[in-house]
Amino acid sequence: MKIKVAARHVSYRTLFHTILILAFLLPFVFILTAVVTLEGVNKCSSLDCWGRRLGPRLLGRVDDSTKLVKGLYKILKQVKTEQIPTDMKLPESFNQLVSEMENKHYDPKTFVIKLKAMMEKFDREIRESKFAELMNKHFAATAIPKGLHCLSLRLTDEYSSNAHARKQLPSPELLPLLSDNSYNHFVLATDNILAASVVVTSAVKTSLKPEKIVFHVITDKKTYAGMHSWFALNPIPPAIVEVRGVHQFDWLTRENVPVLEAIENQHGIRDYYHGNHVSGANLSETTPRTFASKLQARSPKYISLLNHLRIYLPELFPYLDKVVFLDDDVVIQRDLSALWEIDLEGKVNGAVETCKGEDEWVMSKHFKNYFNFSHPLIAESLDPDECAWAYGMNIFDLRAWRETNIRDTYHSWLKENLKSNLTLWKLGTLPPALIAFRGHVHPIDPSWHLLGLGYQKNTNIESVKKAAVIHYNGQSKPWLEIGFEHLRPFWTKYVNYSNDFVFSFSEDPVGRFGSLLAPSEESEDKIQTSQRDLNFTRTQLG
Repeated sequence: MKIKVAARHVSYRTLFHTILILAFLLPFVFILTAVVTLEGVNKCSSLDCWGRRLGPRLLGRVDDSTKLVKGLYKILKQVKTEQIPTDMKLPESFNQLVSEMENKHYDPKTFVIKLKAMMEKFDREIRESKFAELMNKHFAATAIPKGLHCLSLRLTDEYSSNAHARKQLPSPELLPLLSDNSYNHFVLATDNILAASVVVTSAVKTSLKPEKIVFHVITDKKTYAGMHSWFALNPIPPAIVEVRGVHQFDWLTRENVPVLEAIENQHGIRDYYHGNHVSGANLSETTPRTFASKLQARSPKYISLLNHLRIYLPELFPYLDKVVFLDDDVVIQRDLSALWEIDLEGKVNGAVETCKGEDEWVMSKHFKNYFNFSHPLIAESLDPDECAWAYGMNIFDLRAWRETNIRDTYHSWLKENLKSNLTLWKLGTLPPALIAFRGHVHPIDPSWHLLGLGYQKNTNIESVKKAAVIHYNGQSKPWLEIGFEHLRPFWTKYVNYSNDFVFSFSEDPVGRFGSLLAPSEESEDKIQTSQRDLNFTRTQLG
């Protein structure tokens, strides 16, 4: 007997439900497979791990690791306010601490106290080291490198024995050009011969019209003979260079320049700039950055007349209409003749503003960064948010200047600062100038003047390459060992190492300086003072 079996048919509804169920299950299967794979690295089965991880949470329990963290946090809070025993012997390293724990079976609280004491100790040592570094850097910045000192002495000797070193600068037939306003006149005040040579050389080599350049180099009486010898023996044609000492300006008398009398007679000033720079300072409550700022404010250069000369330019050069004043720590990288064509719109000072940049160290300076606004005279006279500007490369319209009272304002604020025991501002010559030139400054494009190469090593190299003038303002000058190595070549490229006077003091021309950077005997007293101050610093820090 044959039995016919009907064909089995799957309904579309059944198929639809099957696919729907698979669509829900497959993702879970995939996730489970991934979890098993990942947890396999930790040698943990999926169900076991899920049980240990999710079980306590679902039951409202806390695992052992969480209990341990909470217990440690509780001990940390207890120890936070406890005093460390003065006779506690501390491990020298973390490894030694772990070893002691194993051998002596420290309880958690003892371990935390030991750890706290070690951290406090290391913090004190780091602060002491940082303050010592700042003191050493300060004295390195104010000392005269042996090579530069010897260079000046040898050139001075050359002035007395070599007629060529004493020849008139410039030659008699070129004297009328010193007051010819069709030329581009630069003014440079410095007692650093090598730095002056770099400024002049870089300006001439990058100029499109070097035959139109006139440099007026002003130096002090001590350095005059050496400075004159350098430029007499190393002319930079076709530029014209004049060298004059402050003693050769009849106008620079005590009657006309109150700064002279203040510098000579105010013992408080000399003590402030040459005394013990940490005496009376509570270093335990001072940050390294604040301490560095105070040290910089006490640089002896701020009582140098050369640093104040720029405020007397209209009187020193009565026949000139416009000059560009340069600091000795700058390098010119682009033709500057266009500066004389900038319309200052009746203002006296063309300068780069320093409150409109991304650099927090250099280009974010307002009046509050320089002045003591806790002093009532400053608070009632100035706006803390007013934008500051930079010395170092300035266009001065001397004709417009002569119609103002800038110099008298400068003098009056210097006197007020003396009356206030030097408490009105933090830095030397810029703050009184910020007040004296208020309303007389015309901002120029920042690409003309890039600052900060002596402050920080993070200066953007591409920005350095593009700037017309780069400025090594700050302690880390390129002629010092503390100068930043990657920024120094922009300066050293203009040093003539083939020159006999430079080469004889440069034992390593490839390394660029050799003995030029060794401290001079004249600086030994400063170094000894530095050591005394460092010992005092360590005492202050406990």
